[in-house]
Amino acid sequence: MNFPSNIFNSHSGQDGDFFLGITDILGFKPRKLEIYKKAFLHRSVNKKDKNGNPMNYERLEFLGDSMLGTIISKHLYNEVPEGDEGYLTKMRSKIVSREHLNELGKDLNLIKLVESRIPKTHFGDNIHGNVFEALVGAIYMDRGYKYCERFIYDRVIVPYVDIEQLEGKVISYKSLIIEWCQKQKKAFNYNVYEDTGNDELKHFAVKLSIGNKVVAKARATSKKKAEERASKRAFFALQDRIG
Repeated sequence: MNFPSNIFNSHSGQDGDFFLGITDILGFKPRKLEIYKKAFLHRSVNKKDKNGNPMNYERLEFLGDSMLGTIISKHLYNEVPEGDEGYLTKMRSKIVSREHLNELGKDLNLIKLVESRIPKTHFGDNIHGNVFEALVGAIYMDRGYKYCERFIYDRVIVPYVDIEQLEGKVISYKSLIIEWCQKQKKAFNYNVYEDTGNDELKHFAVKLSIGNKVVAKARATSKKKAEERASKRAFFALQDRIG
C-alpha cells in the first residue's frame, strides 16, 4: 500500500497505525489525517488549536449528524415513493436513533481509536454513536458529499436498513407507554430517585406506576435510561392490552 507522503512526521509510527486503522474502517484512503484524528479526540484531552479553540470530536459530531440525516432522508425518499412525510420522518428516526448509532459504533469498534484521559471502561454507550457521527463529519470535510454518501450506504444502509423490519422497530418504549396511557385515560407516574447502591457509578432507580399500581421497576446510570428500561418492562408486561 502506498501512503501519502504527508502522513508521517516525528510520530510516524503512531500516525501510521492510525492511518491503517482508519483506512480499514473507511474503505478508502483519507487525505487529511488530522481531521480524522480530531473525530476521535475526547474533550478530556483538553487540546486547543492555534487560536485557542477547543479541539475534540463534538463539532464534527454535529456536522455528521446533519449529513447522516440528509443521506438517510434521500435514501428513504427514493426507496419508499408511497411514504408520506410522517412515515418517512418516523423511519429516519429509527435508523438514526441513538441506540442504533451506538450499535454502529460498536460494530466498527471505533472506541479503539479514541484518544482520552478517561479510561474507556468509564464511558457510557453513547460514546460509540457520538464518535460514529463525528467520523461521518470528518469524511464530509475531507472528501465531500459523494464519499460521505458512499460510506453511509456501505456501512449503514446495506447492512442495517430493512424497511419491513424497521416498520416494527420500537425506538422509545416510554413514548409508547405514555401514548397508550393517554388514549386509555390512565394516570401514570415515573418515580425517579437516586440509587445508593455500591456501584462505582451513580445509578438511578425508577418505579413506573399506572393508575395506583407499580407495573415496572428499573435502574440505570441516568434517569432517562432508567425510565426507558422501566417502560420497556412495562410494555412487555402489558403487551396483550397495548397490542
